[in-house]
Amino acid sequence: MKTLKDVAVGENAIVKRLSGEGALKRRIMDMGVTKGVEVFVRKVAPLGDPIEVTVRGYELSLRKAEAENILVE
Repeated sequence: MKTLKDVAVGENAIVKRLSGEGALKRRIMDMGVTKGVEVFVRKVAPLGDPIEVTVRGYELSLRKAEAENILVE
């Protein structure tokens, strides 16, 4: 299964599952990234950190470590 980090710029992905534990997982969920939500990847910095996405109409920046814990299809 691929992670949000593997999604190309300009593509949509559906969140299947969140991995990770504790504060990292809580931060992801607090941003509104939960199972079944559609995520649009807007921009990725040249070194891959941060990844800018649109979730539920909000523009967010995710760290590469956070994106690796979001499993998508």
